[in-house]
Amino acid sequence: MSETIIFGADWCGDCRRAKLIFERAGAPYRYVDLVQDPAAVDVARDISGRTNIPVIVYPDRSHQVEPSNADMLRKISELGLGATQAEGAARLDPPHDSAETAP
Repeated sequence: MSETIIFGADWCGDCRRAKLIFERAGAPYRYVDLVQDPAAVDVARDISGRTNIPVIVYPDRSHQVEPSNADMLRKISELGLGATQAEGAARLDPPHDSAETAP
C-alpha cells in the first residue's frame, strides 16, 4: 500500500477532525465514506477489529482507531507524509488577530 486511507463518516466528529489534521499537515490521504460505501464498513472492521471510526491505515500497513491529534501528527512525521515541520507548524497554528496583540 502506498497511500493513507481514512475510513469514516461525515456525521463523525473524530473523522472530520482526522481529515482536518491531515489537511493542515499537508499529508495526502484517500477518504472512504462508510455511508456512501457500506461494504467498506466490513473492511474497516477487519483492519481494526473494532467498529469505532475513524480507522486510519498508513502506507506502512499500521493503523490507528480514533487517534488523538498528537498520535496522528506523530505518525505523519514518522512516515514523512506531510509538509516540512516548519510548514506543518505554520498550518497548525491558528491565525493571530492583530487587534488582539495591540496594546
